[in-house]
Amino acid sequence: MSATDDLLIVEDLVKHYPVRGGGAIHAVNGVSLRQRRGETIGIVGESGCGKSTFARLCLRLVEPTSGGIRFDGTDLRTLSPSALRAKRRDMQIVFQDPFASLDPRMSVGAIIREPLDIHRIGGRGEREAQVMALLETVGLPPDAARRYPHEFSGGQRQRIGIARAIALRPKLVVADEPVSALDVSIQSQVLNLLVALRRDLGLSYLFISHDLAVIRYISDRVAVMYLGQIVEMADADAIYAEPAHPYTRTLIDAIPKPDPARRRQRLVPKGELPDPEHPPTGCPFHPRCPLATDLCRVHMPEARDIGPPGRPHTVRCHYA
Repeated sequence: MSATDDLLIVEDLVKHYPVRGGGAIHAVNGVSLRQRRGETIGIVGESGCGKSTFARLCLRLVEPTSGGIRFDGTDLRTLSPSALRAKRRDMQIVFQDPFASLDPRMSVGAIIREPLDIHRIGGRGEREAQVMALLETVGLPPDAARRYPHEFSGGQRQRIGIARAIALRPKLVVADEPVSALDVSIQSQVLNLLVALRRDLGLSYLFISHDLAVIRYISDRVAVMYLGQIVEMADADAIYAEPAHPYTRTLIDAIPKPDPARRRQRLVPKGELPDPEHPPTGCPFHPRCPLATDLCRVHMPEARDIGPPGRPHTVRCHYA
């Protein structure tokens, strides 16, 4: 695969938040990732594992402590504020809370038109026509443009957020838990909309979620994060069929199986997620891992590829 096939290249990305007393919260610790054009990468993990921070780092909504971010051949960390603003046409985000992310004082038409206004796309008439087309694309009626966010359901508000995100025809959309606040019956509708938009507009997604069923449905590849690191990454089918890292296995085992007669031995983690201000030595998962040994407590495992030729399957575990 050539470098031109890569839309996003992240190398050894780190984000530490200083705290009083001289310490730091280790939110993201040396994450590296390559995303191909048109690909959906799902990022999954517990709350507090750093997945949302990582997604915002990729867009430079949060400034990294160190590491590299290349998007569409451009080093985002070297861009001036004006150049970064222009580059944002190609990378947008759909937020988790479809109500908090929409200005309640603005009409839906103004919300969707705002990116076109900021980047001065077309004249006023063209922008209004584009708003009507976007509403139709996401399945909302034309009269929605005159109404306000509080007049819509959660699923409809998320469609408004999606319309705003695709208004500039971006190349990459970060979807940060876009369906977690919605009813299950509505989740599938929004997911199907995202899949259709990817097909029709050639989008790439970084899709953040803690729901493995959602991640499996929408993703080409899956990255499993734990305490600021990617501990396993592979094609979605490989992750679910042959999880290699003990943490991934605990996540898969936690998925309910609709067969009461089928009993299985589950791998259950111990305790809670460690304090990110004081991460453990060695493998970050070892305090909770039922398979941990002395080696895990002392030495950080390196990422290694255990997949067959042509199908990378990287994992950070001494015994995978």
